[in-house]
Amino acid sequence: MSDEEPPKRRWRNKQILMPSGERQLAERVRKRNVPKESSRLWIERQLNDPYVHRAQAEGWRARSAFKLIELDEKFHFLRRGARVVDLGAAPGSWAQVVQKRGAAKIVGIDLLPIDPLPGVTFLEMDFLSSEAPEALTKALGGAPDLVLSDMAANTTGHTRTDQIRTGALAEAAAEFAIGSLAPGGTFVTKAFQGGLDAALLTRLKQHFATVRHAKPPASRAASSEVYVVAQGRK
Repeated sequence: MSDEEPPKRRWRNKQILMPSGERQLAERVRKRNVPKESSRLWIERQLNDPYVHRAQAEGWRARSAFKLIELDEKFHFLRRGARVVDLGAAPGSWAQVVQKRGAAKIVGIDLLPIDPLPGVTFLEMDFLSSEAPEALTKALGGAPDLVLSDMAANTTGHTRTDQIRTGALAEAAAEFAIGSLAPGGTFVTKAFQGGLDAALLTRLKQHFATVRHAKPPASRAASSEVYVVAQGRK
């Protein structure tokens, strides 16, 4: 699992916010003396995270919305009228941001179900399946202007293994973006520091005018995640 996830979940890509009554939940966890220390630490981290509280106050589905907002403030890739594919879309916070920035069409995909968002199409299926690329393109109704990927494999605690697993997801997302983006389009993907294969970076540089790395402020300091922003599909 990624640093953005609660313990013991299938891999997914953005952390769902804790519901109201979160402090009571934390108290119950403490009183029951849950054996998994990671569960208690995750809950305490959520309770003390200012981005979690901001997301709740502003109506975002997850704190990860701020990562996309901050990336866009730096690279300016969210445009009105754009057609957007959101890979690893659960719980829908990136789709919310894209929608508020004026995208014309948004299609998201994730292994897990996503609560409906008016005007957005969510596909509950595995992006790595052979049927996924065609399903996304068909649902979008044409070539995307922007492909976003916040996919990350569940962490194992072994740094190199986690880098390789998340790097494989980034590579699959990149191949989809290279094969489907409209000219001038943008591709944004999560990666772990040192997790992107050099050959993949070279391939991105061959197909995009610029390829840059960034770690948005909303990304936790302890996390090794970074984002790759490839702009200007050739």
